[in-house]
Amino acid sequence: MPKKISKEEFESIVAVVAAYPGGVRIDAIRKGLDITLPDRMLQRRLRRLAEEGRIVPKGTGKGRLYFPKTIPEPEDKEENRYTTTTEGIKLSVNGEAIKQSILRPVSERTPVGYQSDFLVSYEPNTTAYISDKLQHELTEMGQVGQADLPAGTYLRQVMDRLLIDLSWNSSRLEGNTYSLLDTQRLFERGESAEGKAAEETQMILNHKSAIEMLAENADGIGFNRYTICNLHALLSENLLPDPAAGGHIRTRPVGITGTVYRPLEVPQQIEQYFDQILEKAEAIRNPFEQAFFVMVYLPYLQPFEDVNKRISRLAANIPFIRHNLCPLSFVDVDQDDYVRGTLGVYELNRIEYLRDIFTWAYRRSCMRYSAIRQSLGKPDLFRLQYRLQIGQFVRRVVQNGMDKRAAAKWIAMQATGEILREDKHRFVEVVETEISNLHEGNIARYRLRPSEFAAWERSWE
Repeated sequence: MPKKISKEEFESIVAVVAAYPGGVRIDAIRKGLDITLPDRMLQRRLRRLAEEGRIVPKGTGKGRLYFPKTIPEPEDKEENRYTTTTEGIKLSVNGEAIKQSILRPVSERTPVGYQSDFLVSYEPNTTAYISDKLQHELTEMGQVGQADLPAGTYLRQVMDRLLIDLSWNSSRLEGNTYSLLDTQRLFERGESAEGKAAEETQMILNHKSAIEMLAENADGIGFNRYTICNLHALLSENLLPDPAAGGHIRTRPVGITGTVYRPLEVPQQIEQYFDQILEKAEAIRNPFEQAFFVMVYLPYLQPFEDVNKRISRLAANIPFIRHNLCPLSFVDVDQDDYVRGTLGVYELNRIEYLRDIFTWAYRRSCMRYSAIRQSLGKPDLFRLQYRLQIGQFVRRVVQNGMDKRAAAKWIAMQATGEILREDKHRFVEVVETEISNLHEGNIARYRLRPSEFAAWERSWE
């Protein structure tokens, strides 16, 4: 009589495979088990699990990989559908699995190169990274009642605020240390922040130029070489070792720190896949699917020597500009989450983590720009938690007559001592935003007298 296989053996194997969303070889599965199984016995267990659909084998021979089955995300109870990061980003079950895989040390992750099938298998308007339900939800949030007006109408209405928000947030995701107020001062008065590297100032100004280009050419921009290459030229101005590389597809290998992914190196293939990305992006009908598609595939290909992620973030706004939807400014997006979501694409060809960040970020942007934020109803829990501290910081800036430079420095220094480390960056942004939005009609909220506000307003500018 055949020996009965314990349920625990199967569950142990499934658990090991689940830790590798990008696939795992049999030798790594063996090392990850708490029990010892001979090769043939382990192969039989894997075969049975595959037949039952609990794992997915791909490839043959020594190159055979075993993948976890993608977990359907429940539609019934919202609280069962997500885990929440400390930054507030809601991660789906699959997004969380990708995050845990990327959090493993680099030495434990399998080196990979560019997988052309990842792009080739994507069929515009058939493949859908953004589900119909999610597309509808984001459309409802992003509509501002101007769909029938010329492209770029809404963008121009919020241009002053967007220039600061998108330039600052996109630069911040690259490690730029300018504050929100530093950025505002740079744009309004042309004064660079004290103690900041010239490269950081240049990065901020390059974003401003690129966003202005999109706004000024709203009727003509698209997913074509003219738009994307010129975006690169503007975003990379004075930042590349070779000035001639701006706006040109790269002809040399590039490396990416912190990942086991190695981008494509053959120039002819880079050109070929770059054109395919643009062709497929332009063919996608839904603006949210379009935006997310370029956030996935442009950085994955790395068509330029540098600045690829920055291009993808600005290019993601092209569909929103064309359809007069709320823009995507990446407000409140945590740098670590964004980087890990992108690494999930690089190393695993899995998009769920980055998609969770994208959709969360778009909702946050709508709250900032769209009139529908009044209908959301729920207060910002972070602002509620730090309501007293926010009021104290705003009040002290005004009562002490600080200008923009002094305020930015004082807020950052004071937050370091009074605010939890993991909340500091968000807190500083919230305080700086509140100060920027001060006017005679809301100063009572901070227990400020009109005379105090008037005196401060003169020194602020």
